[in-house]
Amino acid sequence: MADFDVFNGDADGICALIQLRLAEPRDAVLVTGVKRDIALLSHVEAGAGDRVTVLDISMEKNSAALNQLLARGAEVFYVDHHVPGTVPASPLLKALINEAPEACTSTLVDGHLQGAFRRWAVVGAFGDNLKRSAQALAARAALSDEQVQQLEKLGTYVNYNGYGASEADLHFAPAALYQQLSRFDDPLAFIAADRETFGLLEAGFHGDMALARAVQPLHADATSALFVLPDQPWARRVSGVFSNELVNRFPDRAHAVLTEQADGTYLVSVRAPLNNRRGAAELCKEFPTGGGRAAAAGINALPAAMLDRFIERLRETWR
Repeated sequence: MADFDVFNGDADGICALIQLRLAEPRDAVLVTGVKRDIALLSHVEAGAGDRVTVLDISMEKNSAALNQLLARGAEVFYVDHHVPGTVPASPLLKALINEAPEACTSTLVDGHLQGAFRRWAVVGAFGDNLKRSAQALAARAALSDEQVQQLEKLGTYVNYNGYGASEADLHFAPAALYQQLSRFDDPLAFIAADRETFGLLEAGFHGDMALARAVQPLHADATSALFVLPDQPWARRVSGVFSNELVNRFPDRAHAVLTEQADGTYLVSVRAPLNNRRGAAELCKEFPTGGGRAAAAGINALPAAMLDRFIERLRETWR
């Protein structure tokens, strides 16, 4: 029997897995990558008697590989908050799916484990920019304001580390960062004990964000704004967290952050207005390689010829 842990390389995927493995340790093969690398199940060779845990990657985008795993007799535990498409009817599949805007994989795992490692769920929720959900969990965990601020920083930094065209852009490969973090039952203990890792993430985050904040919008009005970042590692690292910062600063405005890519296309990160968390997935799905969820979505390779059309649809969606 073999175990496989398949997870998104962002804060939500990592923190969801930390909770599960603290509750039920397994010597599993880790399958992950940069945040945008979500076609992960195709890398899993599992069959009868094997167990596959899948966290924070779209079931819809992995449907063919999932059906193949089930057909070969693998047991699959699938937790996610993205649009699932058709959920296979199989006794080998246990699916915990919730598309609610205030849910993420870490909060779903927290409920599944009845809050056994809630502080890690708080980190994951903050990383996914679900501040209300994170603060609600923090209140149930009786955390002080200072502790909450520390967990918010950690969630932001871990999420920031997941963005890039490849793992070469990242400060830490997601699997390596997971292994560093998962040594601690309590994320606050990690912050106190591993100052080197935390400090590198913190310094990288603030340096990259300073560069992003100097960029002027290509389009901006009362309901939407669009920024274009250059084809540079810092820009690829910061695209998601810069989007989150913008929507937190301007909660009634939608934001799109586009990063130039070497092939002439744009990597697109879209955030719906914080006060109207809908429309992002629908917008991105209108374009090739687009997908996501209602509040936050993206496009992996927007052709330059479609940029004007994208700006037009961005304005129309939240007009």
